[in-house]
Amino acid sequence: MPTVLRVGQYRFYFFSHDLLEPAHIHVDRERFSAKFWLEPILLSRNVGFNSHELRQIEKIIQEHKLLLMEKWNESFNKQIR
Repeated sequence: MPTVLRVGQYRFYFFSHDLLEPAHIHVDRERFSAKFWLEPILLSRNVGFNSHELRQIEKIIQEHKLLLMEKWNESFNKQIR
């Protein structure tokens, strides 16, 4: 599960087996975890983050969306070949 971005305490990453799902990003901090779809940016799953923190994470994703989509395409296009 390659880490593609770190911002503060947050780690943003993909799972290699996520190839068949639409573009998304996993986010962890300590024992908390969330999953956001990238097109459009929507919360898919949340374990432990409060609503304020989810809004912060969503803002970070929006600010880095181009990078995250680029990394998604790089990661999963390589697996398709």
